[in-house]
Amino acid sequence: MNPYILATLLLGLGLGTTATFASSHWLLAWMGLEINTLAILPLMAQHHHPRAIEATTKYFLTQATAAAMLLFASTTNAWLSGQWEIQQTTHPLPLTMLTLALALKVGLAPVHIWLPEVLQGLDLTTGLVLSTWQKLAPFILLLQIQPASPSLLLLLGLASTLVGGWGGLNQTQLRKVLAYSSVAHLGWMILVLQFSPALTTLALLTYLVMTFSTFLTFKLNNATNINSLTTSWTKAPALTVITPLLLLSLGGLPPLTGFMPKWLILQELTKQDLALAATFAALTALLSLYFYLRLSYAMALTMSPNTLAGVTPWRLLSSQVTLPLATSAMATTLLLPVAPATVALLTM
Repeated sequence: MNPYILATLLLGLGLGTTATFASSHWLLAWMGLEINTLAILPLMAQHHHPRAIEATTKYFLTQATAAAMLLFASTTNAWLSGQWEIQQTTHPLPLTMLTLALALKVGLAPVHIWLPEVLQGLDLTTGLVLSTWQKLAPFILLLQIQPASPSLLLLLGLASTLVGGWGGLNQTQLRKVLAYSSVAHLGWMILVLQFSPALTTLALLTYLVMTFSTFLTFKLNNATNINSLTTSWTKAPALTVITPLLLLSLGGLPPLTGFMPKWLILQELTKQDLALAATFAALTALLSLYFYLRLSYAMALTMSPNTLAGVTPWRLLSSQVTLPLATSAMATTLLLPVAPATVALLTM
């Protein structure tokens, strides 16, 4: 892609997200989301492969549906209450519609079906943008609206943690595994959204860091399915040792960074007398942990046949930049001790 066009599209992505962040009016927030969607579509379709075009079309239709729902709900709210302000949305009908529209935007269960299919059709770099940056704008809106019914967010959260764990069990394609991982992590964030927005923000930030390092690892190894992970040791031996830690951090295993949000969310749910929901969420985390362990096993505990093509790559110098991967990998594995300081910073 032409670098000028690429720069324009990336600026469009930044502008759309910033517009949504800065807006207090539903119409401006909707415009920001639309700019965001239109900017990423050429990035998704840049390879002119039928699978990429299919993924782009699915993404466009889904996001257009969610945007139409959001615009209809905000107009309904203005009609019922006379208010266009985001924080003045009080009527239960538009609130419920807005929550479901934003759930469709980010890919929460049960409206998550598009996410694995779309992510599977993209290259790893665009998939990374879709899994991280594109989640920010809808989440800012979710953080600003107060849900009409507390049980709606609980149901969305529990359904997402279950579907995210269950859906990834039978996958061999890494992008689909990461899509279901995204659904499960979003479920954890939504569970605690109405009780502690600061914890939701913490969970979102840790998810972004962990997903960033995982995508970069797969990109460095040029791996798109589980079988291709078995040759990783010939390409980057040191990274092959660290990657199981990154994956287990995604699964929320102590003493890694991914344990921090899960631990605090379970604590908060228990404080809110939702011990049953906390227990259910913790059990669904075991499903996710299973498929992360599968990836760790394929990468670090199996060895592919020593063919010439398989053994040669370690001799070849890689031209890829590894500083972002090194930084995010350290953050993914070592941030648990600073949990108190992080929570204090977010609750200021």
